[in-house]
Amino acid sequence: MERDATSSATHVAGPHLLTRLLRGKLKKSPDGRVIWVSSGGMYARRLKLRDPNWNERDYDGGVAYAETKRAQVVLAELWAEELRGTSVVVNSMHPGWADTPSVKSSLPRFHRITRLILRTPAEGADSVVWMAACPRARQSTGRFVLDRKERRTHLLPFTRETEEDRRALWSLCETFTTETMP
Repeated sequence: MERDATSSATHVAGPHLLTRLLRGKLKKSPDGRVIWVSSGGMYARRLKLRDPNWNERDYDGGVAYAETKRAQVVLAELWAEELRGTSVVVNSMHPGWADTPSVKSSLPRFHRITRLILRTPAEGADSVVWMAACPRARQSTGRFVLDRKERRTHLLPFTRETEEDRRALWSLCETFTTETMP
């Protein structure tokens, strides 16, 4: 059994910790923004809190990635709730499927099938740059964006999480990040 905590540490715990550490400075800013760069891969996965570091499951990089990207979308919504009433907006986004070296090496079959319709990296970056710089992007918080438009976070009913799952994710992130702080 291969084990790997890299996905959850990189995509979930690290950004959660960074947001927590910057919370005070973000609140002092008249234009505080937090943008979680997720992926459309999250559409196929439910929030998975049991064994997030793959200690008990056979590691699957694609599944691990999609699960952490689902967690990012939920965390963006939770951070938006946490910072509601401040000047900070927190959103998540999907850059669209871009033709990057990572897509080519991690998803070779997907890349072969879709290469003619994949976006350029610049096209993939468009929404996140817009979200970071455009005053209009500050009008809402807790949203999931693709192509500068709010999108649904669930396309499949089995991917919906419960409120209990959402709170458990927050608690798990707090535990992970508190244990790593000096």
